[in-house]
Amino acid sequence: LLDIFGFENFETNSFEQLCINYANEQLQNHYNSIVFARDMREYQREGVAMTHINPPDNTPCLELLGSKEKMGLFTLLDDQSK
Repeated sequence: LLDIFGFENFETNSFEQLCINYANEQLQNHYNSIVFARDMREYQREGVAMTHINPPDNTPCLELLGSKEKMGLFTLLDDQSK
């Protein structure tokens, strides 16, 4: 089980830490959408008793920072730094 969901919160956060947290969130989102769904399908196919899991969806946070279509924070910073 992978658990890197959630931003680290230090007394002082740098841009570098924001980028690390963003990368971790992207990995967590990928894991949740691919691995959880695949494993649940496999359990159902094999008849394994399980409780359905709805993993947290961090898509809104990822879009706020990284969306190119909706002018996310990284896109705005890139645009303003030219």
